[in-house]
Amino acid sequence: MTKYFTNNFSVTNLHKKPSIKSEIVTQMIYGDSFLISRRSKNWLKVKIKEDGYSGFVKIRKFSKFLKPTHKVHVLKSIVYKDSNKSKKINEITFGSKIKVINSNNKFFRFSKGWVSKNDLKPIAYKEKNPFRKISIFKNIRYKWGGKSFKGIDCSALIQIFLNFNNKFCPRDAKDQVKFFKKNVKLEKIKKNDIIYWKGHVALTLSNKKLIHAYGPMKKTVVMGIDQTIKRIKKTAKLKVIGIKRL
Repeated sequence: MTKYFTNNFSVTNLHKKPSIKSEIVTQMIYGDSFLISRRSKNWLKVKIKEDGYSGFVKIRKFSKFLKPTHKVHVLKSIVYKDSNKSKKINEITFGSKIKVINSNNKFFRFSKGWVSKNDLKPIAYKEKNPFRKISIFKNIRYKWGGKSFKGIDCSALIQIFLNFNNKFCPRDAKDQVKFFKKNVKLEKIKKNDIIYWKGHVALTLSNKKLIHAYGPMKKTVVMGIDQTIKRIKKTAKLKVIGIKRL
């Protein structure tokens, strides 16, 4: 039987190699589950259940597998020590998944503390438009490998909203552009189309605007579609390689 564990920390970095100095390739947010394929004294090689991504994490006191009941639908949810909000002990990011073990009128309790019921949706909840709330990440800083309100990269911005809506999405832009099959021409572009360059991705908010976690501007920004295509062509010498529709 496959033995999964659950990440019970706000964010856990996955490194390319078993070294703190090694590149962070992705992160697990609270509630993500994983398999362990290798152990050393201080490191685990893991494979994330949600997207199959592999990397090395420092050994921590991870939880046994917890089947979640609810998920965070706001940018971040404050975790309190008790339900009278006397002490803030942590924050968990959009898309984090928890297993509720108790509740009162306004709060749910899980293994790490109490969170507002207003911040959560049942695990099976889906938005009609999966990207309806993507603008909550506007101005969040760009972070290579990041998946949270503390920092996010371009492909994670797409992935986390599809994951929230219980849809599979590959982690990296190079895999996403192959995974999504429906192609669209630039002149037919509309809201919620996904534009890909080599190593970059953006989501359209309309036929004129897009949003992306953009490294050169060090944050998630809303820009004009034409403006962005011209800028990336000029500064990075990259052309659009695909426009996809879900």
